[in-house]
Amino acid sequence: MKTISTTCPMDCPDTCALEVAVEDGRIAGIIGATDHPTTAGFICGKIARFDKRVYHDDRLLYPMRLRGAKGSGAFERISWDEAIAAITARFREIIARWGSEAILPYHYGGSNGFLSDGLLDEFYFAKLGASRLGRTLCAATATEVAVGMYGKMPGVAFEDFGHAKLIVIWGANPKASNIHLVPFLRQAKRNGAFVAILDPLKNFSLAEADLHLPVFPGADLPVALAMIRVWKERGQLDHRFLQQHADGLETLLARAEEWPLERAAAAARVPAGDILRLAEAYAEASPALIRVGWGIERNRNGGQAIAALLAMPALLGKFGARGGGYTLSNSGAARLDKHKIFGEYSWNTREINMTRLGEALGDSSAPPVQGLFVYNCNPAVTVPDQESVLRGLERENLFTVVCDQVMTDTAPFADILLPATTFLEHHDIRRSYGSYVVGGSAPVIAARGEARPNEMIFAALGRAMGWEDAPFAWDSATCMRKVTEALTLAGRPADPAALAAGKCQGYDFPGPQPIQFQTVFPMTPDGKIHLTPQTLGPRPFAFDPVESEQYPLALVSPSSSRMITSTLGEDNYPELRVSLHRSDAAARGISDGDVVRVFNEWGEVVCRARWSDRLRDGVVSIPKGAWRKSSLNGRTSTALCPATTNIVGGGACYNDARVEIERA
Repeated sequence: MKTISTTCPMDCPDTCALEVAVEDGRIAGIIGATDHPTTAGFICGKIARFDKRVYHDDRLLYPMRLRGAKGSGAFERISWDEAIAAITARFREIIARWGSEAILPYHYGGSNGFLSDGLLDEFYFAKLGASRLGRTLCAATATEVAVGMYGKMPGVAFEDFGHAKLIVIWGANPKASNIHLVPFLRQAKRNGAFVAILDPLKNFSLAEADLHLPVFPGADLPVALAMIRVWKERGQLDHRFLQQHADGLETLLARAEEWPLERAAAAARVPAGDILRLAEAYAEASPALIRVGWGIERNRNGGQAIAALLAMPALLGKFGARGGGYTLSNSGAARLDKHKIFGEYSWNTREINMTRLGEALGDSSAPPVQGLFVYNCNPAVTVPDQESVLRGLERENLFTVVCDQVMTDTAPFADILLPATTFLEHHDIRRSYGSYVVGGSAPVIAARGEARPNEMIFAALGRAMGWEDAPFAWDSATCMRKVTEALTLAGRPADPAALAAGKCQGYDFPGPQPIQFQTVFPMTPDGKIHLTPQTLGPRPFAFDPVESEQYPLALVSPSSSRMITSTLGEDNYPELRVSLHRSDAAARGISDGDVVRVFNEWGEVVCRARWSDRLRDGVVSIPKGAWRKSSLNGRTSTALCPATTNIVGGGACYNDARVEIERA
């Protein structure tokens, strides 16, 4: 038996270092590396059991061609040469008749590294002249706000949470999607820190958190503005810091003036006294930090709310100390210069918002989408307006390629199905968006069947088009070298030997963790904080409530400890349940375990009900990413989510969903 180092690339801020035991060419165990500052020797159960996916009965091992109705799952095995030739021939036909923009690459990079997403795939589709994809399902809104306010200034490191005297976790559940932050939260609590959690679900005990505000979905903005109003009225704003480092204060304060505590409490459906308690605690404690979660952005007010939250440490001068400031995404500290890899190239075709896939597949606008290439994602269960998405995927005149590791819910709609390697079978380089590491992935076993890494698939497609560009002749080792040479970590070069060996590399800011306004500063063009960034649109910090008498319950679709969005849904979530508060269940005559119908104008989900004391009244919960087989009618939470988008960044507004429930 031997042990091989690699890095977890899954969509999680932790980016764990792994040690994989291999015996006779098979995975025998996966554990966390002890020398990683965040992993610290333990990993989540999802990755500890990832070998189940590698050897799953539904694993895709060979290229296949559809031999039946779309969605039937009836395929026949073909060779790679046949698959590449079929894709190339059909793409050429589409381009000749409708133009190259009739081809849409559909992908996401949450669980991928630099090689498997955004490298040769991007180069291929750019040269093809395909439509561009606006990747908006997650982080688009938050990123646009943060960049507008601070540039890509690195945030507080997880390891520094223990230095904080106050921590606010707003719109995130680290117990499900950031488990290595939890020990640092507990360390801070032992050190006497005040910990506040703002989440419609109660995921922390009284021993773990001093305050829980179950803010009604979409109402984070009024709470934040009410807190700012309190600080202004009490003369607690740090005007000296603001005058030196920020602009846009007047607009923010004018909006905050509209939100006295009582009005904000009514909008958020939480006690005014609890909002005041949080405002007072935050003002009094230093260092103080806010962990801004992506749950906040998943509604029409999300961009405005995130801007208000990110303004808080500036308003009270909470920067300049270890453990003080904010954390959102830390991925910007690692930069990949693609022009250094490929030279100058452009891709200026139309952009299609991925949140509106159903609309795009049903739209007859010129040119209509006639070719769809799906990889690194599972849109049949992750994209809003599931009914429209499924109708689009069922189109007989839509040529669809799906490249994946297992037979996902999207795969049965493919005309050509391509087998992809897992991270345990290929090289990659993963940039963390939480911990301050970049990790290399090295193959620990040979690829199963005829599965191929993404970069090799797109290299073959490029050659089949007759293109002679050098990148289409590269192998995976060359791709690793090219990426490493073009990668910098906080301005310093990457370590090619460490990354090729599957090890992690840290940063030097100087020091392994940054301190905001001490070792790292705003990366805006003028070096200032823009408290009211232009990206907020013509009505900055304006609140637009979602109201529906017909559908009075707010639906949230939070992360699950069993899946990473839809990844691992083949086994890990066998039965879908909708959770609701006992009072909402009683008002509808619903008992625990009843089969119920959750519905609105977008669609319906039939599943069993679960009473939950963790969930606030007026809110129901269905986990995101569950597969269609887990429900009783083949529909999941996205069947209930509107395909509307945020004014900021075009982000998906999943939590704008309002529903009703009745016994089926």
